[in-house]
Amino acid sequence: MGNISSTASVTAQTLVSSIDGPQIQRKECESAGSCKRPEAAMKSGGGCPVNHGQAQSTWRSECPAKTHLIDDPQTADLDPSNMMPPANQLPAPDQPFPLSTERVTSTIPKAGDQKDFWVYPSPQMFWNAMLRKGWKWKEDDISQKDMSAIISIHNVNNEQAWREVLKWEAMHATECMCPKLKSFSGKAKEFSPRARIRSMMGYELPFDRHDWIVDRCGKDVRYVIDYYDGGPVDKDTYKFALLDVRPAMDTWENIWDRMKVAYTRWRYTGGD
Repeated sequence: MGNISSTASVTAQTLVSSIDGPQIQRKECESAGSCKRPEAAMKSGGGCPVNHGQAQSTWRSECPAKTHLIDDPQTADLDPSNMMPPANQLPAPDQPFPLSTERVTSTIPKAGDQKDFWVYPSPQMFWNAMLRKGWKWKEDDISQKDMSAIISIHNVNNEQAWREVLKWEAMHATECMCPKLKSFSGKAKEFSPRARIRSMMGYELPFDRHDWIVDRCGKDVRYVIDYYDGGPVDKDTYKFALLDVRPAMDTWENIWDRMKVAYTRWRYTGGD
């Protein structure tokens, strides 16, 4: 696409948070006590075997209905793990170009069954989610290549967040060697106390917030993730957001973890 830094950085803050997350897909765990990192393979969510160089009317009519269309999101059944309706891989009415329905398996294990890993949404699912939340495409607004870049940004943000979660979970390695993501929710308009305090000190507010519930071998631990604008998108890594990931201060154990980390940072880095 033309200029990923200028296009994606303008749209990513609103579009990346337009969908709260992926559904799940079956993968393997090496054993009950340890997690096996899945291969970064493309997984199809019912791809359309159509030559995308054909006319719009052709690719729309020939895409099989692999999943059902959600006509009324308000009454649709929501997945409690991510508060999303069933996956919609169908092209939207008046969609200006075809989008891939292929999905990528994440490295984030899903709590519940031993063999599940989270799977990221396809470009088509992301497009439908944006429309469902009120976004409307305008000419030259977003291109087909832009959507692929936005998906990459979304996936990189989640992988980065999970790595930060694992740093905290390392303090409990003797208790649980294989923490898993149980559920998550987007709370873009509900600023955390930390974000509000930073704002009063002159810093910008985050453009998005997620709350993740991590299953620490049977114990639910809530994490708060604030997403801040980090500038132009890196065209090689697709990174642009600065993430503030920490356990929520809703249990004494979480508070103690944060106190230990704060003290360690102060002692060894002088607060940097």
